[in-house]
Amino acid sequence: MRYCESPYFFQRRKTREIIIGDPANGGVIMGGDHPVVKQSMLTCDTMDTALSVKQTLELVAVGCQIVRITAPTVKDAANLQNIVAELRKLGCNVPIVADIHFKPDAAMEAVKWVEVVRVNPGNYADSKKFAVKEYNDEQYAAELKRIEEKFAPLVIEAKKLKRCIRIGTNHGSLSDRIMNRFGDTPLGMVESALEFAHIARKHDFHNFKFSMKSSNPKVMIECYRLLVARLNALGADWNYPIHLGVTEAGEGEDGRIKSAIGIGSLLCDGLGDTIRVSLTEDSPREIEVCTDLLAQIPLLANSKVKISETGFPFDPFHFEKRETPEIALNENVKCGGEQLIRVVVTRATFDKVAPKIRPKDDVKPEAVYEDLNIAELDPTQDFEINCETQLVTVKDGVNLPAITAFRLLAAKLKKLGRNNPILLKDCINFEAVPLEPKIALLRASVVIGALLADGIGDAILVRGEAGGGQSLRLAYNILQAAGCRSFKTDYVACPSCGRTLFNLQTVTARIKARTEHLKGVKIAIMGCIVNGPGEMADADFGYVGGAPNKINLYVGKTPIKFNIPEADAVERLVDLIKEHNKWVEPEAKEMTSHT
Repeated sequence: MRYCESPYFFQRRKTREIIIGDPANGGVIMGGDHPVVKQSMLTCDTMDTALSVKQTLELVAVGCQIVRITAPTVKDAANLQNIVAELRKLGCNVPIVADIHFKPDAAMEAVKWVEVVRVNPGNYADSKKFAVKEYNDEQYAAELKRIEEKFAPLVIEAKKLKRCIRIGTNHGSLSDRIMNRFGDTPLGMVESALEFAHIARKHDFHNFKFSMKSSNPKVMIECYRLLVARLNALGADWNYPIHLGVTEAGEGEDGRIKSAIGIGSLLCDGLGDTIRVSLTEDSPREIEVCTDLLAQIPLLANSKVKISETGFPFDPFHFEKRETPEIALNENVKCGGEQLIRVVVTRATFDKVAPKIRPKDDVKPEAVYEDLNIAELDPTQDFEINCETQLVTVKDGVNLPAITAFRLLAAKLKKLGRNNPILLKDCINFEAVPLEPKIALLRASVVIGALLADGIGDAILVRGEAGGGQSLRLAYNILQAAGCRSFKTDYVACPSCGRTLFNLQTVTARIKARTEHLKGVKIAIMGCIVNGPGEMADADFGYVGGAPNKINLYVGKTPIKFNIPEADAVERLVDLIKEHNKWVEPEAKEMTSHT
């Protein structure tokens, strides 16, 4: 199975075109040779027509091409008529997507008014009970028939009205039936989506697209690769467009890094027809990141140099870190083997940051590049390595983008039967002018994150970011976002939408102020229960909107405390962390700054 023609050469996946609205009048043609489409989502109550219109116009003004609006009830779905009518009256013809969870009746109402209906196979026809049940083949077939009875009416109506459907599975909301047969796995996500696709095709409906979203970039990458490989295996006419996104990415640098790792890696491999960057921030800021990220892909993907190598140096469908021997970087730090992935800096960066590093700091240089015993190799040429304990990297100036160069290096080492540890670099060809910090962040995240998701890399070096302290911090943030190291509290925070039961930005800031010193603790902050329990699968604690002004607290997937008044909920979360012996008191902050 293959998800792309080559991991070394960019070829955009050929997808069928789908029509969203009227392309001659503000609509979109997605797929084929058309540019990747940027989209975002409203954060307000769907019943607030005026604010919904205002937020839509603000998104369109910054380049958003598709706008999603949640429709949690039939009443909300019905109000989409008023929102769309007002937008059209104002000359705004941007396609609108109704976001549906749990309520087929809401989908049947929404499809009357909007160009796209997004359904989540995990909860469209199933009420999730986290029940453990074994299904024999006959029972499973009966379940599929029941699902078809729920979903087929929407397919028939969408076909009649010339609408589009997004079949969007989420790692956090797979049905009990899928969970019991396939587990909480990429395969389960793919099978869940394909069940709905088969129903659509049975009714000769093809105006649909897929999405496979997770808050874990590595899981998200595996899911999309597996989906595309399965579609390829099903036949040439299964070439449906793909929507890319990392769900619950969070805010600030962390949200951008997670999204860049997941979305950027797949775009560089030629996958993706539309993207959404999910940030716990005002929606127009998502579009800025989409625009910046898309602009980097032609520079980071190899579309010019043909590579004769054909084999994959990694398993694209199951993450496994490349096996390497353990070696010493210096007298204090080792890498490779079972060691952590290490952070290397240049001598210039070390000289800037070293005087400001305190003994207990987690963010610190672990080796200096110029001091390393390292072999700098050109993977486009034949080379010999006689010792597996030799640290290797790609030589600067090689005429390849960094992702391709390091994949090729790993492939050639594999052919030679060598497992040398590899130092990853975010760039091997330098810009004449220093990059803007926001661009340096995206590029480093895509390059290093993509390779880490491939299982390649034992140490990393960030040089595209000109600031010494910023480059050091960025390296650690990429490792944390890729799930390779934990040096600070990890947050899974969803973006706001009309289902959100509290102000996510305010509450996230409040929780961070109380917990950001808890190294290695993962906290999920969810506005509602749609993805809450599932996306918190690998979180230690969860803060979830249960009802207006009421919060439920979780340990992992398990709800522990219910209906806590919002005013008390952050402190009750702290109490819960203390009860589970994960709390430490914060140290007094010193006036230090890494610049």
